Amino acid sequence: MVKLNRIYTRTGDAGTTGLVDGSRVSKAAPIMAAIGDVDEANSALGVAIGLLGTREPAAWAAVIQNDLFDLGADIATPAGIDGALRIVPAQVARLEAEIDAMNADLAPLTSFILPGGDPAAAALHLARAIARRAERSAAAVEGLSPAALAYLNRLSDWLFVAARAVNGRGAGDVLWQPGASR
Repeated sequence: MVKLNRIYTRTGDAGTTGLVDGSRVSKAAPIMAAIGDVDEANSALGVAIGLLGTREPAAWAAVIQNDLFDLGADIATPAGIDGALRIVPAQVARLEAEIDAMNADLAPLTSFILPGGDPAAAALHLARAIARRAERSAAAVEGLSPAALAYLNRLSDWLFVAARAVNGRGAGDVLWQPGASR
């Protein structure tokens, strides 16, 4: 378990930060962009959870927040470290099962959807866009596990379907109207 007695350490004042194995990298390195984007997606998901309150899928989203910390640890741990915390295929499969469960009650898509509607759905859409960026950043990290990349890919799908579910099972989706403002 993590124990932090002090929040500031001054070890990053020169623009580097430590990885799980103790090595140091530039804060501008691709690995740090990926870790930061995952953290940002997690923060956006926290906003969505706050807006969801006790509504579904808040409980599932809380589990995902914990997974995203696991994912950050996975990214921050170089390949080849024995016993490292890694995203596992079962976490990806769980997302898929939850997507299927939420999607079962949704009307088929008839248009692209604009990010909006219920405030919680809009926050889920924002988290989705950030998760897509995190996926792009993570793809640039050499040696990242396939399960970690698959998790990020599935997460954005999960967030999209969850937003539709929150938007009155799709009835409150804001539909794109091509050329409507011409």
